[in-house]
Amino acid sequence: METTAKKSASARVKRTPVTERQVLSVKGKEPGYVYRFVNDIGDRVAQFLEQGYELVEDKDVKVGDRRIQQVKAEGTKAQVSVGQGIKAFLMRQKDEYYKEDQAAKQARVDQLEQSTKNQATSGTYGKLEITKD
Repeated sequence: METTAKKSASARVKRTPVTERQVLSVKGKEPGYVYRFVNDIGDRVAQFLEQGYELVEDKDVKVGDRRIQQVKAEGTKAQVSVGQGIKAFLMRQKDEYYKEDQAAKQARVDQLEQSTKNQATSGTYGKLEITKD
């Protein structure tokens, strides 16, 4: 009888507390892509499609912790409810495009920082000393 109790306890699925649920985790990501969830508000999904992202098929990945197996139509996009009636779609972009976008954003930040430093060191607003760490 003791072995039966041990078997049933070990066969039980581990419970995940609500506070530790990972509803936005994604399993089955294809290497060479960067994945992100995009809220379906306004035309955000369309904007991301124009910027080189693509919608991920539900059959290709598993979103979130354990999901109840649901029968879904072929071609269903991976999505998750993020609250207040808003759905977020899983999208992906090739890693090389993502890196190009990040480099462009960083170049803009560097430009703004340099502009601020130039104004600060011109003497108009006081004195700024730039030190190298």
